[in-house]
Amino acid sequence: MNRLLEVQDLTLDFGGFKALDGASFEVNEGEIVGLIGPNGAGKTSVINVASGYQPAHAGSVRFAGEVIDGKSPDAIARKGLRRTFQTSQLFGGMTVFENMLTGLHASSSAGILAAAFSTRGMRREEDAMKEEAWEALCFVGMEQFADRLGTALSFGQQRTIEIARALLARPRLLMLDEPAVGLSLPRLEELAALLQRIRAEKKIAFLLVEHVLKLVMNVSDRVIVMNAGRKIAQGTPAEVTRDPHVIEIYLGRQHA
Repeated sequence: MNRLLEVQDLTLDFGGFKALDGASFEVNEGEIVGLIGPNGAGKTSVINVASGYQPAHAGSVRFAGEVIDGKSPDAIARKGLRRTFQTSQLFGGMTVFENMLTGLHASSSAGILAAAFSTRGMRREEDAMKEEAWEALCFVGMEQFADRLGTALSFGQQRTIEIARALLARPRLLMLDEPAVGLSLPRLEELAALLQRIRAEKKIAFLLVEHVLKLVMNVSDRVIVMNAGRKIAQGTPAEVTRDPHVIEIYLGRQHA
């Protein structure tokens, strides 16, 4: 497999507290990689650094062989590395479909004058964007909510809309920060099936930061375990759950 994301010796220090302390791992093309660990392990910090929202104090991040350290979130996203957040990023006062369109307008090629005067080219592009947004909604099975306010949906539904919106950018790697928070068991199974379908049909790799171990273990090809800003174990889900270090540090001695 070709390496897509390479995280090497990342260090992030907040006044003596090391959120990251030499964290290193990789994600290959087409993989679903779970990233787990206790609170404060550094999981979200890794995503923040890789996506350009937080500069690291040491180490490097490569995406598709290119160093992306110091690049803006927009520049990194344009290269094909996208992320979602722990909290909802849908715009209040907008319908689901309008929220979807915001994921496309940033890449619109129409100029200011074309937009102002609603030229034929602008109208064609708008129609194409609407069709693409609708197809993405249908792909994740959320088209019935198109006219609902995005913020009126359940948290789980909002996360699905955010995943659909991220797909519009045609990413090569999508980093999901706790997409399963608050989901019931049936919804967890639906999310697992969706991620596997996206990987199979869209050829997108995932880095999945998640506390819900059932989801991680069901969908991941490999699992990386972090603690205190460092990688302490990695392997298949079966290998990780048998690792004594993981059992003691992450799952707790009572599970040994």
